[in-house]
This record gives sequence, C-alpha cells and structure tokens, in this order.
Amino acid sequence: MERIYFISGLDCANCAAKLERHLREITYFDDVIIDFMAQKLIITAKDIEAFQQGLQEAVQVIAKIEPGVTIAEKAKMKKSRAGQAPIRKVTYDAHCGCDHNHKTKHDNHCNDEHCSCGHEHHHNNHEEHIHHHDGYCSCGHEHHHVHEEHIHQHDGHCHCGQEHYHEHEELMNNEVSAVAIEHVQKKDGRFTNEMKQGLVKIGISTVLFFAALLLDSGSELQLGVYLLAYFIVGSEVLLRAAKNILRGQVFDENFLMSIATVGAFCIGEYPEGVMVMLLYQLGELFQNYAVQRSRRSIAELMDIKPEVAHIKMNGQYIDVEPEEVTVGDIIQVRPGERIPLDGVVLEGHSALNTVALTGESVPREVGPRDVVMSGCINTSGVLLIQVEKEYDDSTVAKILDLVENASSKKAETENFITRFARFYTPIVVVIAAILAVVPPMILHEPFSGWVYRALVFLVISCPCALVISIPLTFFSGLGVCSRHGVLVKGSNYLEALAQMETAVFDKTGTLTQGQFTVSEVHPIFMAENELLYYAACAESISNHPIAEAIRKAKQQSFTADIVQSAEELAGHGVSAMIEGHHVLAGNYRLMEQYQIDFDRVDAIDTIVYIAIDQVFRGWIRIADTVKPDAKEMVAQLKTLGVHNIVMLTGDNQNAAEQVAKQLGITKIFSQLLPGDKVACLEQLLAIKSPKATVAFTGDGLNDAPVLARADVGIAMGGLGSDAAIEAADVVIMNDQPSKLADAVRIARKTRTIVTQNIVFVLAIKFLVLLLGALGHATMWMAVFADVGVAFLAILNAVRIMKY
Repeated sequence: MERIYFISGLDCANCAAKLERHLREITYFDDVIIDFMAQKLIITAKDIEAFQQGLQEAVQVIAKIEPGVTIAEKAKMKKSRAGQAPIRKVTYDAHCGCDHNHKTKHDNHCNDEHCSCGHEHHHNNHEEHIHHHDGYCSCGHEHHHVHEEHIHQHDGHCHCGQEHYHEHEELMNNEVSAVAIEHVQKKDGRFTNEMKQGLVKIGISTVLFFAALLLDSGSELQLGVYLLAYFIVGSEVLLRAAKNILRGQVFDENFLMSIATVGAFCIGEYPEGVMVMLLYQLGELFQNYAVQRSRRSIAELMDIKPEVAHIKMNGQYIDVEPEEVTVGDIIQVRPGERIPLDGVVLEGHSALNTVALTGESVPREVGPRDVVMSGCINTSGVLLIQVEKEYDDSTVAKILDLVENASSKKAETENFITRFARFYTPIVVVIAAILAVVPPMILHEPFSGWVYRALVFLVISCPCALVISIPLTFFSGLGVCSRHGVLVKGSNYLEALAQMETAVFDKTGTLTQGQFTVSEVHPIFMAENELLYYAACAESISNHPIAEAIRKAKQQSFTADIVQSAEELAGHGVSAMIEGHHVLAGNYRLMEQYQIDFDRVDAIDTIVYIAIDQVFRGWIRIADTVKPDAKEMVAQLKTLGVHNIVMLTGDNQNAAEQVAKQLGITKIFSQLLPGDKVACLEQLLAIKSPKATVAFTGDGLNDAPVLARADVGIAMGGLGSDAAIEAADVVIMNDQPSKLADAVRIARKTRTIVTQNIVFVLAIKFLVLLLGALGHATMWMAVFADVGVAFLAILNAVRIMKY
C-alpha cells in the first residue's frame, strides 16, 4: 500500500535527500520517496499495521533530522447531500498536552475546550481542517490525530474498541486528484513575506558592509560594523547550524557556510566573511524564488480541475463540488466553464476546447448522444450532460493523478545524483580538514593561508546545484509533455523515451483509424441481412472495433433471450449461441480451430468468417484507413535517429504490407496472436544496444501484455480509455501518432539540459576546488561555485518550459 503526504518546510534539496535516506532505514517501510519539486512524501508499506508502526518512527526521525518540516495528507471526503448528515468542521492540534487518552466524542461542532478526560483540548478553527463525523465514537480508546491538516471522514458509529490513528486505509488510498497542485498554487511564485524579510536583511547588511569599508582599516569600530552586518544577515544560518549540530546533523549547508565565514573572521578576513554570507543568502533567496516559479509554472499547466458542477435537483440547478456528483446525475455546463465530469450530452450543441487534455487547439463539435470528457472547456452553447463516472474515476482526475505522481518515479540520472551527493560533501570536508592541517605542518608554513584554502573547499562542498536542477529539469520536461497532450508517468520513462532505439507499433487503432466500416457482406446459401444479423448478435459481447463496426452496420440491440451465451476467444473471434444456433464469427484461425470447411479469402482488408451450426455461411469485409499523421510520425522518428521501426498485427500479410508500404515501414510481423506479439518483442529486446530502449505503442487494451513487457509502453488514444491509462507508461491523449515524435524530442531536449547542468556544475566546482587548493581562488569565487552555479543551473533547467 502506498500513501502520499504533502511535505512543507523543506526548502533544501540536499536536506530532502538526506531525510529520504534516513526514512528509508525504517524497517516497517518498503520504500520512501521525497519528491522535493512536487513537495510530496510517498511511503510504501506492506499493510496498515506496518504503516502505523513505521509512521510513529518516521515522525521521530523527522523531528530529529528536520524539526521544521511538517507532513499532512488530504484524504477523500464526500460532501453532504440532501437527506444526508451535515458536515461538521472540527480541527485538532497534532498533540494535546495531557498524558491521558483522548476520547473524540463530538456532537456537531465541537467547540468545547475540554473533553471527557477533564484535560484541555485545543481546536483550531482553520477552514482547511475538516473532520466529518456522523454519530459518535464510543470505543473509549486513545485516538491519535497524527497530522494537523488531515481530513477524516467517519460514517456511522465507531464500536471497534481499538486504538484509532485516524489513518484508515480506505481514506488514505483515496486521494483527491489535483491536491498537490492546489498545495503548490498557494505559493504564487512571487516573493513571500519571508523572502521580503530576507531581502530587507540583505539590504541592511549590504549598506553596513560598504559603510565599514569607509572606516579606518583595522579599527574596533570597523570590526563592530562588520560583525553587526554579519549577524543581521547570517544569524539564522548560525542558529540552524547550531541546532543541527546538537541533533547530530553536522554536514549541511548551514554548518558549512557557518564554519567558512566564522573561519574567515578568525583569520582576519572580515570583509570576505561578511560578503560570503551576503552572497550566499542572496543566492539562496533567488534560488528559492526560481524553484517556486518553476513549481508554479507546472501547476498552471495542470490547472484543469473543474471548480464547480451545476447539478439538477428538484427542477432547478444548484452548485456543488464535482466530488459530490454521482453517476446518473444531470449537470449543466455553461459557456466558458470546464466540464466537471465525464458523461453523455443529453441536450445542446457546442464546441469544446480540448487543449488542456490533448494539446490540440482545434475545437471539437459535440451534440446529443456524444461522449464528453471532464477538463474540456465549453466554448459556446449550454450543455445538459448525464454523468457516467464519479469524479475520482473521471478523465481529469486520472490525468491529474498521473501528472502529480509522475515526478516520484525518478530517472536513473536522478538516483545517481542522489548517491553522488551522499558521498560528495563528506569527501570534500575531509579534504578541507587535511588541507588545513597537513600541508602547513609538512611545509612549515603559517596555518592561516592553508585554513583559508580549506574554507574555500567548505563553501563549495554543498551539492545543491545538482540536487535541485536535475529533478527540476525532469519535472519541467514532464510538464511540457503534458501540455502537448502526452502523459508520461515518471522521469524514468521520460529518460527511456530519450534513449529509444526501436519503435514497435500495433496496426489497428494505432497506425490506422480503428474506425472500421462494413464494406462488403458475402453470404452463402442465405440472405445478406440474415448473415449480418447472426454476426452482429455474436459480436454483441465484444468491444473490439471490428465488432462495433458489424453491430453498427446492423443497427439493432440484442437481448439475453436472443444471445443465450457467448464467449470471446482472444486472437480468434467469438463463439455464441443465438436462438438455439451455434454461431462462430472470427478470423480463419477460428474456422480452423473448429474444423470448419471454408473458402479463405485473399484480401488486404480484414475478413470476418461466419459459420452457423458448423456450416460455413459466408464472410464480411471490414475496411480501415491509415491515420493522417502516421506517415509523418514515421518520417520524424527516422529524422530523430529511430530507424528500427516495426509493425506487429494480427491481420493477414497482405493487409499489413499495404499499410506498411503507405507509412514507409519495412519490418512487419503479421497474423500474430497476443502471445506472439510478446514473443516478437522479446526478440527485439534481445538484440537492442545495452543503453537503448524498445518502445511499443498500442491501443492499451488488447495489447496490455506487450505494453507491460516493453521498456516503454505507449497507449494511443488514451482519452477516455481507462485500460490505456492503467496499462501504459506513456499515454498519448489525442490519438495522434505524431505526438510520439514530439514526446521523443522533448525527452531528448530534457536529457540534453540535464547533461549540460551536470557538466557545467561539476566543471565549475572542480575548477574552483583545484584553484582553491593551489591558493588561487577566493571565497567569493567559492560562493559563485556554490549558490551562483546553482542559480544558473536552475535557470537552464526551466528553459525546457519554453520548448
């Protein structure tokens, strides 16, 4: 089981990596990931008991490692509706100061400052703290409100008689989509009050610094002004360093900067001590600002969550939140509003802007009986829509969930940087200590010069430039893909796309429209309409595009008394009992399996053979067309260096060759069953280059085994397809193959920027380290190699947002 928390108060990427490392040591957890950019903590445990035990230990670890960090979760909450109990808003501090068990007996709004145990409870009435209690908790056992911002829903009476953590699995596993985005949007990308206060301190210290330069050199007054300027701008850094040392957390940027600047004062380099702290704080200020702006940019790209739904109740429309609407409700969507839930249009005509979902700016015309997806913008007429899915199952909820969780699946490059950062700082600190002591003892030189060189090392030893910029680059790349209608489920898959060497495609519904039509009905010893009737009855159980084409051609509904039993045979067709007759409808393999004597048709189109009561009764020709941009996609992939392009299909060789010839594909595997496709993919995986990847693109339903086996599984036409969203690593939402080439370009641009930042940051750091060891680098240069390089790397990382 997996649970996701918001994590706040963690503004240092290196500190995030360190905290993640310590939390992973908790034996109750299977895995722990801290997503610094998305401000999330993802915890995986085998069951609820392990999670509860591990969570208590995790709170202690966080309090020790990063006491300023808080975690909170927003769980799913059903709102009140007519005939249901009202919502009660009750909030709790994380801990009550007493040592007694707390009984949570609440009747409507609980605003009594004392509970039944006689000890004071503090209830902070913040709007975001919502607890939904229907009835009373009468178990009389201890209840722990672990996180201050939790939202809990309790339906009915609690009689469990067990200790309560308000961590119930059914709540924790039902996160409201877009929660992380809403959390990020609270930070609007502008300077916060904390930033403004920091800027004022920097301004005052800067004035004092230049004033000190004008005073008599070496005077006590000058030293006093330097010290005043230093403590104004650096007191918080010194205080944090002292607290961390007391907790046994020594090697962080606060300690390194403190020891470097205090050391500068100790050896008489007062101006450098002050200026280094000034530059460090200024760099940190703008670094935090850049990260916030990046988070804000991603949030704006994903700002597709509908705010309200106009639901029809008692003949009039009332405004409710989308989570309140249930299947079957009728909602009204007015011009300019987002469609809040998936459904079918009952009344009205309009044009929908689908750019937020598919990346396409061309409006989509809809009318009665058309299926519409949540997240689209209604641009013109009023629509009445009957809801087909609850909000948590809607398209927009699934998209937001994918985007929110994408950055938690780290690329190999990110994992390498995390491992690198773990060893880099201690190694540099040890070298600095050796540099300060050993050379002057061997060379019989003054310690001050070598101590200065060691201080330069300490300033450079924080790896934040890499730890921030690399995840930020992947984070931004994922956002750009989403803006173009391509959902990539993790940085690891984005990196795999960039390394794609072989592109494998299913034919039907991927390279072709998949919108089949019956082009010819050829009966044998029976009427054409009768043959089509039996075929449509048999295909009534299948959702395959070919089955839909046959049913559409017949235009008749089929009830249980007509279709008495039916079975779909994967890769073959269907077998059904229709009004007492055994009907077979499928490809030539189905006829061979049942030993039907039939005449095989040599055609480039798909042929469905029909047998009734073991007698061959004719065939139906199904036509399909190539997608308009499929040929363009193949050409673009070849331009990008993906020359190994393969098509897999269950169709006959002639049909496969015709499509391949139109698209410029030379490698074809035809007449394949689902298992055969996996075997073909295995062959391609066996001959690929060591670092290259093989991507398979299919419809996400029939090709699930192949999607799962490929290095990168890509679902085509994911808009509204639950199977596609669930099965694939990448989902192309608008059903256009050319988007795959766009995604590969974005992935490679992301990889290029990641490489640039790694080379740039390490080159500057090692250059300044070398110059510092030789005595040619100042601490000002060291500050640039730390926060200056980090700021430039962040600016380079966000370039992908404009790509």
